[in-house]
Amino acid sequence: MAPGLEKRSLVLAGHRTSLALEEAFWTALDQAAAARGLALARLVEEIDSGRTEGSLASACRLFALAQARRAD
Repeated sequence: MAPGLEKRSLVLAGHRTSLALEEAFWTALDQAAAARGLALARLVEEIDSGRTEGSLASACRLFALAQARRAD
C-alpha cells in the first residue's frame, strides 16, 4: 500500500471490500455521512452505485472534492 493511505474494510451491498484512501478523504467522507445521518458504508454504497467508470477509491475522492467545493 502506498504511504499515506489508510485502508478500511467495509461491507457494501452484503459484500466485504477494502478501500484505501488518504486520511483527509476518510475525514471528508465521515463528515458527509454524519451530515446525512448515514453510516459510512451506506454513503460509500451510494457513491459506488452512482459511478460509471473508474475505481471506487477515485469515485470517493471525487465525491469528497465535490463536497468541499460546495462548502466554499
